[in-house]
Amino acid sequence: MKNAFLFALSLLLTFAVAAAQTQAPAQMKQHEDVKPADAPHSAEWQKLSSLVGLWEGTVEMEGKPAPTTVEVRMTGDNSAIMHVIDKGGPYEMVTMFHPDGQNLLATHYCSAHNQPRLKLTAAPAPNQLAFDFMDGTNIAPGAGHMAHLVITFVDADHHDETWTYTEPGKSIPPTTFHYARKK
Repeated sequence: MKNAFLFALSLLLTFAVAAAQTQAPAQMKQHEDVKPADAPHSAEWQKLSSLVGLWEGTVEMEGKPAPTTVEVRMTGDNSAIMHVIDKGGPYEMVTMFHPDGQNLLATHYCSAHNQPRLKLTAAPAPNQLAFDFMDGTNIAPGAGHMAHLVITFVDADHHDETWTYTEPGKSIPPTTFHYARKK
């Protein structure tokens, strides 16, 4: 009786595995039929794309230069740019740049435990991209959050990022990261 039960159970499992394997290609076929949105092609997107790579640099912290890194890579079939400051460190922060129709957005996953979304706006200079606060999540009324970002393209191997954090009732100067491409 015990052997018959084990035989029946193994037979049932064999059929279940075979059925799952025959369904997997059909499910994959469904995903192949999905037409993705057009890939971003704007001049601003091309500028951001030029940052793909590893960067090392400095940022002034408490009046002293401190080392910093940023890793920039494409993801989502080149539909989003992942920007990771100080990867693996205690204050690692990720910013995802992505198009939203005709807009270019940046969602910043901050060490302040909130997620401000910034929208591309007019930049102060032709070699810059500027983003201003649009909205965000996990930002309580009156709480501080990242409000502005300016990326300055110095040359192919150097760029600066100026981040501005805002907190009601406090004057917080912008923080500028100076990066050189790691070769």
